[in-house]
Amino acid sequence: MSPEIAGVLQLLALIAALALAYRPLGDYMARVYSSEKHYKPEKWIYKAIGANPTAEMRWPAYLRGVLAFSAVSVLFLYGLQRAQGILPGSLGFQAIDPDQAFNTAASFVANTNWQSYYGEQAMGHVVQTGGLAVQNFVSAAVGMAVAVALVRGFARSRTGELGNFWADLVRGTVRILLPIAVIGAIVLVACGAIQNFAGIHEVGQFTGGAQQWNGGAVASQEVIKELGTNGGGYFNANSAHPFENPTPFSNLFEIFLILVIPFALTRTFGRMVGNLRQGYAILATMAIIWLGFTALMMWTEFAGKGPAFEVSGGAMEGKETRFGIGASAIFSVATTLTSTGAVNSFHSSFTGFGGGIQLLGMQLGEIAPGGVGSGLYGMLIMAIIAVFIAGLMVGRTPEYLGKKIGTREIKLAACYILITPALVLCFTAAAMALPTPPNSMLNSGAHGFSEVLYAYTSGANNNGSAFAALNADTQWFNSTIGIAMLLGRFLPMVFVLALAGSLAGQKPVPETAGTLRTDKPLYAGLLVGTIVIITGLTYFPALALGPLAEGLAS
Repeated sequence: MSPEIAGVLQLLALIAALALAYRPLGDYMARVYSSEKHYKPEKWIYKAIGANPTAEMRWPAYLRGVLAFSAVSVLFLYGLQRAQGILPGSLGFQAIDPDQAFNTAASFVANTNWQSYYGEQAMGHVVQTGGLAVQNFVSAAVGMAVAVALVRGFARSRTGELGNFWADLVRGTVRILLPIAVIGAIVLVACGAIQNFAGIHEVGQFTGGAQQWNGGAVASQEVIKELGTNGGGYFNANSAHPFENPTPFSNLFEIFLILVIPFALTRTFGRMVGNLRQGYAILATMAIIWLGFTALMMWTEFAGKGPAFEVSGGAMEGKETRFGIGASAIFSVATTLTSTGAVNSFHSSFTGFGGGIQLLGMQLGEIAPGGVGSGLYGMLIMAIIAVFIAGLMVGRTPEYLGKKIGTREIKLAACYILITPALVLCFTAAAMALPTPPNSMLNSGAHGFSEVLYAYTSGANNNGSAFAALNADTQWFNSTIGIAMLLGRFLPMVFVLALAGSLAGQKPVPETAGTLRTDKPLYAGLLVGTIVIITGLTYFPALALGPLAEGLAS
């Protein structure tokens, strides 16, 4: 079987698995977030944190809950890293430096999981399991909670109430993420991923000395890093490491975990607003972009010209032989079109155009299907923009799901889509203009510029993957990328929740003959075009200086 056919067959198997999970998981999540029942473990948590899960919140109160919980999480994770030297199970590792501790705390709380350190050489069991793995759960649950709040904004009328943040946070963690993670961890252990609390041990004698490895609760952390679209690896090689991702089956299973909740949330959205066709329209938009990007990535990686490419069957540099080009391309697109920093190959080793596809996937806003929660609310913002553009074309006040998109709503949506590009481009320009940051680039020219652009794109979009050639463990990059991650995560949430409150306070607008049907293929096509055009106009100059220039020169 040729590598191309193998890659296509894996893609078809993945699509089939996602299709089977779509309806039951989407409906289940809708029931979770609509339920009025509280289970005993949840009641214990509410009592411990002093929260009243039945109290409805308006958007400012909901936002305060998000920000307060996240601020406490940053402080806790920062303190845990700084105290590592005196903690049990530290494996002899010392406290993390202040700038790196800040960067890592911001990264995992912001659901980014950007890592400027070697996991197996820096973090002990307590920090990995009690700090990083916990944030993998709750940061994902925060994103899902904000998405559900926006959905309630569309579903409710004449009220500013969006639900209860603490109830949404706990339910998302206890009823959705934890059960799937337990099952997924068992599957990964069966595939060969390790799960222990072993210390550092030597595995053999090699030229220059013995090689050392440390164990850890890898399978349980691996499953939630993918399921919660987090991405931080227990080992520096991330999901290319055989302890994290042992076999081709485990690789495909991890891709499934990355995509299953973001895609299924479109069903949850349709169920909660009482119109499943609207969920299918959003799903179709996401699927078109994801499949298009996957096809382009597979084509550019298989179509490499030159003797080395021809002998290996494509661009095999930086890719695991046990996965091959097809599975590496599918994994790469899945991670860069979601907010998942996991990698099973080195993104810096992809072709010039391949690196451009990865960058563009993040720059779209990671909405196809996007991160858990963040992908859905990002796509709904773009849906509002598309409706507004359609309204301008026909001279009619735009409406979406029975809500008028007025001046306030479009301003909030515009602020949302401008925040991340401003962070990416301003920080990239500053890094390239100052004398010291460019010293961290391994390569010069277009590829070196792509390394810096990729780092800030990954950070501000809360992705977390890296080109791997940039030395980001410096005070400049640790600090600026940490700031970009926090602002890129929480500033958009401000506008999303404000928009949700504005929509929930409106009275429903009856559908007329002039209402744009947003559940039809025509609208899905308009939405795809809106996303591509807005991103292209914003990032094209930067992409032309980096991956496009490199691809055309090769």
